[in-house]
Amino acid sequence: MVTLLTVCTGNICRSPYAHLLLGNRLDEIAPGAFSVASAGTMGLTGKPMDERSAARLAATGVRERAYTVDSFSARRLGDADVAGADVVLALTQEHRDAVIQMSPRMLKRAYTVREFARLVAHVYREAGDSIPGGAGPEQVAARWKALIKYATLYRSGLSAPAADDDVVDPYRREDAVYDEMVDQLLPALEAIIDLERAAAARA
Repeated sequence: MVTLLTVCTGNICRSPYAHLLLGNRLDEIAPGAFSVASAGTMGLTGKPMDERSAARLAATGVRERAYTVDSFSARRLGDADVAGADVVLALTQEHRDAVIQMSPRMLKRAYTVREFARLVAHVYREAGDSIPGGAGPEQVAARWKALIKYATLYRSGLSAPAADDDVVDPYRREDAVYDEMVDQLLPALEAIIDLERAAAARA
């Protein structure tokens, strides 16, 4: 099983949006092959998902399966969360840095969501023949191991400024900032999902 962890600040707006969308879509593609969770560097422990963020998640048409808004509860990021993650998808470079500070061994396995989407697309363009296909748990695990290996190789040549990798924090701000969050985050999530769907369909 591949364990993904999304990380923002309060764990009520950005990281649960990414967590629940990825969790549901990946569960549709490869049932039982992924475990997706989220946490916040200053997590508002026990709080539900922000209503305006949840409404925008619902607008994607996601069909809740194992990952539901109603069962979501915010958590503060801890050592165990980081230790148990195969890949951390942070919502800003600052969040990624916080994860690496907690565990330097995550240097090669912690990315911003937008950075990871860019890297994975490049990996498939440059080394797609070396990436295993299939939707079984063992095939998925082998694929993501290969993705991280190649992403690490290409990372330095595909770096971007924070403005291109960070996702804006909409907490307690106007609706337009929530829309901006979606505009920055959703294309990256959809790119990751679409690439995984295509890979899973290959025998």
